[in-house]
Amino acid sequence: MDEIDEIRQRKMEGLKKGLEKREHPGSPVEITDAVFDEFILKYNLTVVDCWAQWCGPCRMISPIIDELAAELQGKVVFGKLNVDNNKSTAGKYAITSIPALLVFKNGKLVDRIIGAVPKQRIIQRLQPLM
Repeated sequence: MDEIDEIRQRKMEGLKKGLEKREHPGSPVEITDAVFDEFILKYNLTVVDCWAQWCGPCRMISPIIDELAAELQGKVVFGKLNVDNNKSTAGKYAITSIPALLVFKNGKLVDRIIGAVPKQRIIQRLQPLM
């Protein structure tokens, strides 16, 4: 491979990575019962934040979820599911404590993180899945 081919290949790889980032939202996506399955299947790795308006710990973890969505854009897509408005999905995944982070890889539930945990703990749990 000559120098021009190497440059062309590096440029194509950079363009692919840029396209992946554009296709992956950099902020949490609002999810409902109607679009839940489509959301977890659309992206390789998703984290669904199950929350409610009245939940103090949910409000504490919300800025962390926003930060992680921006920092991990292209690797992980975050969604937010209001359990009061989406009882079907909350029941399907037996959400009894919130905040609850449901982690899906290729549409399959692979982990749960319950409670308002520190940002670093969430990253540690996601790292092996990325």
